[in-house]
Amino acid sequence: MERLAHFVLRHRRMVMLAWLVMFIIGVGAASKVPDRLNVDFSLPGQQGYETSKDILDEYGNAGPTSNVPVIVTATVPAGQSVTDRAADIEPVMQKLREAIPEARVADFFSADKDLFLTKDKRTTWAYVYPKEFESFSDPLPDDALQPALDEANEATDVDWTITGYGTLAAGEGEESSDSALLVEVLLGGVGALVVLSSLFASLLALVPLLIAAVSILTTFLVVLLLTYVMNVSFVVQFLIALIGLGVAIDYALLLVNRWREERAHGRDNHDAVVVAMKYAGHAVVASAGTVAVSLCALLVIPVPLLRSMGIGGMLIPVVSTLVVCTLLPALLGGIGPRVDWPRIRHEDKPSRGWSAWARGVVKRRWAAAGVATLLLGLLVAPIFGIKIGQARTESLANAGPAYEALHTLVDGGIAAGVVSPIEVLITGPDAAESAGKVVTAAESTPGVFGAFAPSDGQWRKGDSVLVDVIPINETVDTDQAGIVDDLAASLDGIPGVVGLSGTGPTIQDYIEAVYKNFPLSLGLIALVTFILLVRTFRSILLPLKAVLLNIISVAATFGATVLFWQEGMGSEQIFDIEATGAVTFWLPMLIFAFLFGLSMDYEVFILARMREEYDKTGDTDAAVIEGLARTGRLVTGAAMILFLSFLALASSPGTDIKVLATALGIGILLDATIVRALLVPALVSLFGEWNWWLPAWAAKPLRLEPNPRPGKRLPLPPEEPEREMVHSGSEPY
Repeated sequence: MERLAHFVLRHRRMVMLAWLVMFIIGVGAASKVPDRLNVDFSLPGQQGYETSKDILDEYGNAGPTSNVPVIVTATVPAGQSVTDRAADIEPVMQKLREAIPEARVADFFSADKDLFLTKDKRTTWAYVYPKEFESFSDPLPDDALQPALDEANEATDVDWTITGYGTLAAGEGEESSDSALLVEVLLGGVGALVVLSSLFASLLALVPLLIAAVSILTTFLVVLLLTYVMNVSFVVQFLIALIGLGVAIDYALLLVNRWREERAHGRDNHDAVVVAMKYAGHAVVASAGTVAVSLCALLVIPVPLLRSMGIGGMLIPVVSTLVVCTLLPALLGGIGPRVDWPRIRHEDKPSRGWSAWARGVVKRRWAAAGVATLLLGLLVAPIFGIKIGQARTESLANAGPAYEALHTLVDGGIAAGVVSPIEVLITGPDAAESAGKVVTAAESTPGVFGAFAPSDGQWRKGDSVLVDVIPINETVDTDQAGIVDDLAASLDGIPGVVGLSGTGPTIQDYIEAVYKNFPLSLGLIALVTFILLVRTFRSILLPLKAVLLNIISVAATFGATVLFWQEGMGSEQIFDIEATGAVTFWLPMLIFAFLFGLSMDYEVFILARMREEYDKTGDTDAAVIEGLARTGRLVTGAAMILFLSFLALASSPGTDIKVLATALGIGILLDATIVRALLVPALVSLFGEWNWWLPAWAAKPLRLEPNPRPGKRLPLPPEEPEREMVHSGSEPY
């Protein structure tokens, strides 16, 4: 790190010019990245996914990302019935087919089933299965259908409305586009500037934001190049925008603050940059390396979405570290002293408030550890009741035409499961005969509201037939998705049944492909992280504690999310959204990828400084006090910056985005307060000299010097007597 610092300072103009070029190119690349990303929720080898693919190949619609249909409702005036107004309704149903020719439609007239009528016979409904969703630039099926419905509403007194799970999830009249999400994250930059101004009390507050901008845009450039050699999921852009802001600012904060500290102790600007790189730069590299390599463990799960998350998560700390360790020292070595104005706050002494806090924690370490453990335990407990799936329709909307249309159906006797049908694919020469058997068997299965198999060409092609089964309850979580297994058992033995598709089968696919493999992924992440942290901290106990606390911190975040969203203890009061009943199946892994990396950053920053202080004093309690006093303000400031970014994101209309943003916000605050400010210093103080124990069997393969157990000393080599410690100019004060 010292050699790199000297090189950058000698060639700082060249370094700044190089990053300026990357910044300019990155501006152009960022606008092109969304068009290059793909919408891939594929689950290769899973039964529901493979059945959806077969349906898409044969019928051209209802693929893996579009197997939840749009529902169109038609309600006639009081005193009339749907059959009375069939002459007005049936032509509109035909226009819907013409509006989206690639879609598949089923209604009262094509399916010839009374289940398409409410009990009062005033409302009928239709399924519209759209073509596969491939890009966020694709027109929504609702938009394609709406003109025909508007025309029908003007021509007759029949009330036509669009509803369905997707319509409710999108929000009434609101869209959350990629650009809108990025704008919301950038708005978090305003909050970041306020916090940075408080931390530095000088124009230096602008420097971390500049570093973050260069890091984010450069990462977009790398991802753009990556899309030409492999498929990259659309989720990666959110990872870059959200985590990129926080990670780059975190790393820049640490280095800039150490630079100011060294200047406050009398070093000239050149030496201050070198020493800051030696210590803070080393911590940044260690943190980034741990996060990046750990996230590679996501690559072992055979799900393209998670692999993209792993790749995107790896790029963010790598690129941020390159920018922080080259551009930042070049800026500090050149214009740093000039922008550090006005110098209201000085760093020659540690924070008084954090020093007092650290001394209090060390003095009452048993009580501090006990209180923190109790609080974490209370938050972890709800995780055992977590349900994986999707949010219930009640939590998606509580007003508007789509909400009212769905309640018209449910109040009229149509099962709530109408929003999550299960499709059965049948093939073979006797497919038509088997379809009748499937309908009969499905309708006799407990938990099924009804089934139908239209005989028109949209539902029967060649030797294949599709049957739709409507469950009584919404199959949007692990509990209700059990109907899929019951239905499969009822259909067992019927010739030609290929498989089941829909929301319920998709949830079961994710449980099978992702969450059953998650312990393996978590084990690999923990192992790799542990090994890298042993190398960083030169200790066995500190890395073990860091990994375990990281896992506990993430588990507590999930527990809090279960309480806040799944159980509605907060979502109703703050967002006026009812309990979701489940956590959307793709969110836990995304939240884990975010929080594991950010939490490990904070752990490394704090423990690296404690290790440094212990090496100077040999006193564990003094190292805890000085380390926390020097890093506590930075960690809480960085956490507040991220919290404000996630707060901006939580203003998005989609419930899933709100869940993601609030979970990350809760996790960041929880980790920076209860875990890092209370439990970590208490445990390090309790462990005493055992913190620094590194046996020879662990030190040798990592090319480290061993550290004996407390109470033992390694003898010095006979030819080298003990010497006094002599501080050179490159040593810290």
